[in-house]
Amino acid sequence: MRFELLRYLICGLLALPLTSCFQAKPLQETIPLVQAAVNAGFFTPEGDPLGLVVAAGKISGSWNTASSLGSGVWYQNRSGKIAIARRGTLNRAEASAMRELIQAGPLLVENNRAVSGLDATKPSVRIAILWDGGTRWWIGRGSPCTLAALGEALAAWPIRHALNLDGGRSSDLWISESVSGGPLLRRAPWNRPVRNFLVLVVK
Repeated sequence: MRFELLRYLICGLLALPLTSCFQAKPLQETIPLVQAAVNAGFFTPEGDPLGLVVAAGKISGSWNTASSLGSGVWYQNRSGKIAIARRGTLNRAEASAMRELIQAGPLLVENNRAVSGLDATKPSVRIAILWDGGTRWWIGRGSPCTLAALGEALAAWPIRHALNLDGGRSSDLWISESVSGGPLLRRAPWNRPVRNFLVLVVK
């Protein structure tokens, strides 16, 4: 398994979910000072979010209470705190009040341990966001693997939580040349359009 990563500090970058976008790289032409972009939440065949998305306070989709694909959230609250949390720690009203939020899942690592019960039979390209519980974050793309294998591998890292984002044919990771290790583009030509992204921009 190979997992390509971009590490960043929240004090230097701001992560924003954007909607109605289709590829990561062209975002550099429309967003000032964008450093990187990665596909984020899941969506239906019609292109609607499969879960809640909040972008600059604007809500789309709906709170997903049933699927493991919405069992975790990445969010930024109104005070500027950025975190990953399990769905059950927030209610619908609290989630909708966030400044930014992406509902995805499942959680791969929780409280420094691999989450049990993850699928161990279906390998696919994976996208994940990782957090150490403080100011350090990583986003990355994994070669085809199962959710269980990725969770076990990431649990060996110095991270508190890891959240699975949409992967497979939605996998789209772009890092600009201004970031160490860039430029980097990981998007297969047969990928389907992506409906939302987490975008890193200079504050």
